[in-house]
Amino acid sequence: MSLSLRPLDDNGFGAVVDCNLATDAEDLAPQLARALHQHRLLVVPRQHLTHADLLTVASCFGTVDTSVDRRYAVGGFPGLTVISNIVEGGEHIGIYDGDDEEEWHTDNSFKPELTAATLLYSVITPELGGETRFADATRAYADLRPAVRQRIEGMRAVHSIQQLGALQSQASGGQSSAAAGSLAGHAEVEHPLVLTHPVTGARSLLLGSMVIRCVTGLSDEASRALIDELLEHTTSAPYLYSHRWSQGDLVVWDNLATLHTASPCDSSRHSRLLYRAAVRQPAASSGSDG
Repeated sequence: MSLSLRPLDDNGFGAVVDCNLATDAEDLAPQLARALHQHRLLVVPRQHLTHADLLTVASCFGTVDTSVDRRYAVGGFPGLTVISNIVEGGEHIGIYDGDDEEEWHTDNSFKPELTAATLLYSVITPELGGETRFADATRAYADLRPAVRQRIEGMRAVHSIQQLGALQSQASGGQSSAAAGSLAGHAEVEHPLVLTHPVTGARSLLLGSMVIRCVTGLSDEASRALIDELLEHTTSAPYLYSHRWSQGDLVVWDNLATLHTASPCDSSRHSRLLYRAAVRQPAASSGSDG
């Protein structure tokens, strides 16, 4: 069985996959993994996946990460979490960061072990808003001016869930998915600004608009200026893909090669519900800066 791929652009960032993952995921697993490393982002439309199916698909890309926020875990399916703006009984049923918040990041960069890949599966899709935007952090790094690449070589940044929670609260009127719960106690960690991919060897920028507290060795002002400069470059038009969700879409991205953000969605008018699974990066290669 051969995997059918249609590139999303001429630069190789992203590809649409034509297959039925509910029946064919295990047979296609090696091809799916290779396609993800090649294109960094896979869009698989028109899927009909159970929770068990989604975990099977996730395992095609590696070991499913089961250390998730317990508040939003799907019972009986270790590693699955709910992403949603729906409120029931006065509480959000899933991870929710605010109607207007945009936060460029890589998943779980506040942990010592970086997430290798993330999967999102759409069940309820808003009529307006709620797109997920992706930035090709690999090509963005390659296109940096040589002087900038030389300047940031070997630099490391401090990633802090405490800072993430505080800034999310400011951005969403006191609400934050990161400020409380089972993940809030993580100590600050350092990661390189430039990652070397453990499989492809490609180099990518590891950034975050809220989670990075500082660049090691720089003042707060200089840190913010550098991160803002790199983010402005990486999230500029040549490196972007914005995914408009349809029910049944599955999107998989290489978390070591991309950045992503949600886009605004009015939860008073438009509901969204997705399920997320993540794949762990082997500890021996976590945070590698080449």
